[in-house]
Amino acid sequence: MGRGMARNLHRAGLLLTIWNRSPARAAELAGELGVAAAANPAELAGRCDVVVLCVSADADVLELIDAIAGSLRPGSIVIDCSTVSAGTARAASRRLSARGVEFLDAPVSGGVEGARDGTLAIMVGGPAAALDRARPVLEAMGRTVTHFGPSGSGQAAKATNQIMCAGIIQAVAEAMAFAKAEGLPLEALIETLGKGAGSSWYFVHRAPNMVRNEYPPGFRVRLHEKDLRICHDMAARHGVLLPVVEMTLLHYRKLIEQGHGDEDISTIFRLKDSMFAAADPPDADPTRP
Repeated sequence: MGRGMARNLHRAGLLLTIWNRSPARAAELAGELGVAAAANPAELAGRCDVVVLCVSADADVLELIDAIAGSLRPGSIVIDCSTVSAGTARAASRRLSARGVEFLDAPVSGGVEGARDGTLAIMVGGPAAALDRARPVLEAMGRTVTHFGPSGSGQAAKATNQIMCAGIIQAVAEAMAFAKAEGLPLEALIETLGKGAGSSWYFVHRAPNMVRNEYPPGFRVRLHEKDLRICHDMAARHGVLLPVVEMTLLHYRKLIEQGHGDEDISTIFRLKDSMFAAADPPDADPTRP
């Protein structure tokens, strides 16, 4: 995700410096784009008026916030495109506001394709005035930029998206396993149903993975599991368990135990397909010749 986002910032003339926890990756991309690679986050923060973060977990976000806070100039803006809890976003905002720095939680959706093509949907929480100043940066990375309210609202919107993704990928995998068991031509099915009422981005872009039984990482199981745990915890504060979230977490635990945690979430097809493989063969259909 970060590589595609950085390339689009560069195309817009907005990328000055990059940093990555893997120095070799940062050096490679910096050489490609002709920008500087900072030795550490604090060095990067000292050079920039706007800092964009995109990391994997809540602890990573807060660690980076603490690492850059002392180097940021008052009036700077930090945009966090990670998917973390709304509580973490609010904590980051508090830590930076004490130094006169604005914070926007701006998680993204659209997969590696959206990051590459600059078509991400970006959900923003934080001060409206800060978003107005940061909008050129966000619009270089995404096609849709929406303000949902104060700090944490962007993450709440992203949690909503992740619940939807869980339900959709469950339905797509289940439907494809059923179609396979029925002996349908799966490529033709995708072409046809992709234009029907039941279609979705996941069906069009991830059902082909299921046909090939290949699951290159677009959105890794481990990462979606992390996101759904955030959704679980947020719902639990309302005293609610969400069935789709709980079922998908159970399935992801099985996939991780089987060694599929770094595959795309479409690998959930393995579990759906195995149900049909383990079932007794259907009785002959007397209506068929």
